[in-house]
Amino acid sequence: MDIKRAKEIIESPGVIGVHYQDTPVWLKAVNMNEQTVKVTRLPNNETMEVPVASLFEDDRAKYQE
Repeated sequence: MDIKRAKEIIESPGVIGVHYQDTPVWLKAVNMNEQTVKVTRLPNNETMEVPVASLFEDDRAKYQE
């Protein structure tokens, strides 16, 4: 995923599924300078900052290893 798409997902009124390391996450905020996104892992509510390139939308997640 790129930083522009991450920002679009955060600003979207709908729910768009995103995964980080095969785990569903909720995107919270974008750090443009660092090219990272603050996410919350949905299974355990752990919040972390991850590289935007490591995020995949649901329809793409199954094709990435």
